[in-house]
Amino acid sequence: MTGLRLTLAAVLAVLLIADQLWPPPLPGRSAPQAQVVVARDGTPLRAFPDQAHVWRHPVRLEEVSPRYIEALLTFEDRSFWWHPGVNPWALLRAGAQWLEQGRVVSGGSTLTMQVARLLEPTPRTLAGKLRQITRALQLELRCSKREILQTYLNFAPMGGVLEGVEAASRAYLGKPAQRLTAAEAALLSVLPQAPSRLRPDRYPQRARNARDKVLERMESRWGAATVADARLEPVIAQTVREPLLAPLFGERLRRLQPGVARIESTLDAGMQQTVEQLLATRLAVLPPRVSMAALVVDNKTLEVRAYAGSADFADDARFAHVDMVQAARSPGSTLKPLLYGLALDEGLIHSESLLADVPQSFAGYQPGNFQANFSGPVSASEALQKSLNVPAVEVLDRLGAQRFVSLLRRGGLKLELPRGAAPNLSVILGGTAVRLEGLVGAYTALARGGISGQPRYLPDAPHEEARMMSEGAAFIIRDVLESGGPVARLVDGGVGTRRGIAWKTGTSFGFRDAWAVGVSDGFTVGIWVGRPDGTPNPGFFGANVAAPLLVDIFSVIDDSPPPARVPPNSVSSAKICWPLGARSETTPPGLCHQERTAWLLNGTAPPTFPDRLRGSAARYTDYLDAVSTMRVRASCATGEMQAVEMARWPAALEPWLDTATRRKALPPDWAPACSGARAPEGELKIVGISDGETIRRAGDGPPPQLRLEARGGQNDLIWLLNGRQLGRLPADRALQQEFGEVGRYRITVMDDAGRYDRVEISVR
Repeated sequence: MTGLRLTLAAVLAVLLIADQLWPPPLPGRSAPQAQVVVARDGTPLRAFPDQAHVWRHPVRLEEVSPRYIEALLTFEDRSFWWHPGVNPWALLRAGAQWLEQGRVVSGGSTLTMQVARLLEPTPRTLAGKLRQITRALQLELRCSKREILQTYLNFAPMGGVLEGVEAASRAYLGKPAQRLTAAEAALLSVLPQAPSRLRPDRYPQRARNARDKVLERMESRWGAATVADARLEPVIAQTVREPLLAPLFGERLRRLQPGVARIESTLDAGMQQTVEQLLATRLAVLPPRVSMAALVVDNKTLEVRAYAGSADFADDARFAHVDMVQAARSPGSTLKPLLYGLALDEGLIHSESLLADVPQSFAGYQPGNFQANFSGPVSASEALQKSLNVPAVEVLDRLGAQRFVSLLRRGGLKLELPRGAAPNLSVILGGTAVRLEGLVGAYTALARGGISGQPRYLPDAPHEEARMMSEGAAFIIRDVLESGGPVARLVDGGVGTRRGIAWKTGTSFGFRDAWAVGVSDGFTVGIWVGRPDGTPNPGFFGANVAAPLLVDIFSVIDDSPPPARVPPNSVSSAKICWPLGARSETTPPGLCHQERTAWLLNGTAPPTFPDRLRGSAARYTDYLDAVSTMRVRASCATGEMQAVEMARWPAALEPWLDTATRRKALPPDWAPACSGARAPEGELKIVGISDGETIRRAGDGPPPQLRLEARGGQNDLIWLLNGRQLGRLPADRALQQEFGEVGRYRITVMDDAGRYDRVEISVR
């Protein structure tokens, strides 16, 4: 007895050593790795075949219909759950049939043996069968029954390049394996027996006959009624096609997780399809080589729900394989909301701070507006809504370009500057580069209490968040973009707030990039349109190309009415006065030339920026003759003087004031005895044209031309016609201007010192 025990122990030891020396191929190790990227509901987005070009969609056991599992085990291996890897009775039966008929009638293979053959193909010989049996026993020792069954579900041949029940279900039936009907479960369970001969897309009748055999065997389990209904179901299979939804996104995740067979993403398959369809509808109106990109982020989770890196993945002429979600491009004006938000936090402005939209030079940098005209005095809200360039540069000049870039980086948005370049004022007008995903992540701050976040592509990706601006600043900026701010709320009842979307457009220099980024309570959406090679597209700008697509996407993905938003405790509404910018209750009535309703952050009302052209204070004391109320000085006064407090508008804005405001803002004329005193605004004079002059056209002759000339200016002179800049010329040169249409014209000339003159003429 002892010898027998030793012999058995030796045999067992030899078997264990052999098992360790020649281990079986396990799934995921020796098997070639195909990959599939799936949406959050399991819908395949893109499949990447293995080296043999096999498509395999990895699936877990619980994600497959129980009907399929039942049909598979009933038809293939009834004793699967209890045998040790081989079924001796089935092998004996198969051997007897082979000896009796001289051919293989039934293989006698268990599901475990089939898995062994799938992982390590063996010849259909006696030696091959023995090797298969050995491998099956090894698999049973190393793996659980559920693991072996799941391996079969993923590797079973299903015809052509398809392997696994999920790949077959998606390819042939257009649905996940979890939703198979009884007839479909029976069909796919028999398909691996002869995958090439039973392909339902090529041989539907053969497939139906094989399916019905399975159904016949399942009658005792499913019932006669269920089987009868299943038999009536036709075999209809769609053409096998590679899933190609969000293709550039799929490629990106594949590179992020190269060794993962099934990559689960955050994308919403339905939303992705909708976004791609909306992009496709615009292809007909786009010039050749123009592409588009769109990104949709869930504000609550920062998960990406839709990702379109190019306009049409099948169109190489549009640089289809270039992912513009990741491309660094000039942002145009899309950074302006972030600038104004940061300026609010720095205590530089409130929502109605007085800014100057006039020709200005900032240490030689002379920005202009997109439409090449100017509006004069504007509030911060108006400047942001109208995307005015000069006021934005003025705010950035006060904040500091270096600090602005640093604050953005602290808030999670990285700006890419040319190598060796330092931030300058051009940053706010597109003189840098950003990525669409970074811009969208930054804009989420407007819906997340000022906290921005990096878009998340994987469910288990970490939350990368940063404080972009305060909650109050985020509320104010979003309210301005959405409804126009407190003034617009009072004027039109807050029409924009009922829409629930706050967005900003942008256009880079030379029409190379058109942008639109928008925020609702639920989502942040970013759009880019342009040519990936950077070629200009004249006439393509954010407002006419990107914004309509943005609105269409929002109308589909987020059509719920927005809830009423209550300002946070740090935001309050107050009356303020121009030109000083302080609260109305602290400003004497005579110094309040215009009253406006503003959002204040933390209860503070920052004053208007100091005058860049005039060194003196905005609030000053002047002296008038008590009788004539004309302007005097002690050296030339002939009677009693009266001190009067005055509020001075920035010198650059004085030419833009309307008549009523000018009457309040500018001091009266000098008394005759003080005519030697000269006002700055009187040192520059337009010559050759009189105020109120009428110019008459000569019948059908050519339009009249005027020679615009001024005296008393220094350096360059800026000429404007009805607020639109005509040119910038040296003070000693004249400007020839044609007046082609009848009407009234306001001609203004300014110099860099703030001096100006203005005349109004009529052309008839």
